[in-house]
Amino acid sequence: MSLISPIFPWVRGARFLISSLVTCLLLAPLLLAPFPVYAQTKQLRVVQGNNSIESYAKGLLRLALSKAQDKYELQEAIPNTSEERMVNMLMDNQLDVVWYATTNDLEERLLPVRICIYRGLLGYRSLMIKKGTQFKFDGIKTLNDLKKVSLGQGRFWADTNVLTANNLNVVKVLKYEGLFYMLDGDRFDAFPRGVHEPWSEINRYPKLSLDVEKNLLLSYINPFYFFVNKSNTKLAQDIERGLRIAIEDGSFDEYFFNDPTVKDVVEKANLKERTIIHLDNPSLPPKTPVDDKSLWIDPYSM
Repeated sequence: MSLISPIFPWVRGARFLISSLVTCLLLAPLLLAPFPVYAQTKQLRVVQGNNSIESYAKGLLRLALSKAQDKYELQEAIPNTSEERMVNMLMDNQLDVVWYATTNDLEERLLPVRICIYRGLLGYRSLMIKKGTQFKFDGIKTLNDLKKVSLGQGRFWADTNVLTANNLNVVKVLKYEGLFYMLDGDRFDAFPRGVHEPWSEINRYPKLSLDVEKNLLLSYINPFYFFVNKSNTKLAQDIERGLRIAIEDGSFDEYFFNDPTVKDVVEKANLKERTIIHLDNPSLPPKTPVDDKSLWIDPYSM
């Protein structure tokens, strides 16, 4: 016993050492593995407000960014103000995203995401007319036919430039409200409106004798884009990628067709039965993706 007993502590120590080494080897992959990194949510500053276009744009922006790898959250940080003021704030990095009908000037100053958020719907115009004057429009089928009637528009509106560039008879008015009273007073024959606009506007002027023309739809390409600061290419890429994924997986169309404004158009405008008169838009930026049919809605499919 005296010769063997000194060996027992050594054996026990060796076993402990071996056990410790095995444990270390088993734990090594876990110890060497990187700890999970949780992405910080990026706050995007947008305008305050909840009119139909603002609500729609914010909802679509959330949909697109939900498909990005980075996490984003909208922060309604800035009260609504003029377009020029908003553009300057975006250029000064006081805002992160705005949404407007595109122009050459905007595309020079800002970085556009060239996917129309309304699928081109805002480029379609129905005509507000005076009640009882539908007969003036029943025979109109072409652009030349349309030149026989007069159209009221705001003097400085982009739409006015499109109409005059197509040699239509345009009566230019300074005040928006005045157009409704002048139409009621037979100062011109029709007031072209966004296809989603005339019914709610007519309801605002119940004492005037106004109606919506039944057969015609004016059309020109009028993209409505998200814009970011020119230096914020990563955000622009994430928005564009998200919108394209949403188009491919059907969630864009699901969102679009369930928007109250779009549903109102589908229910009231009777687009499938209308004759479309196409107009050229001379101010259309050259990089507009007009040939990508996946980006534009067909009114006859609505």
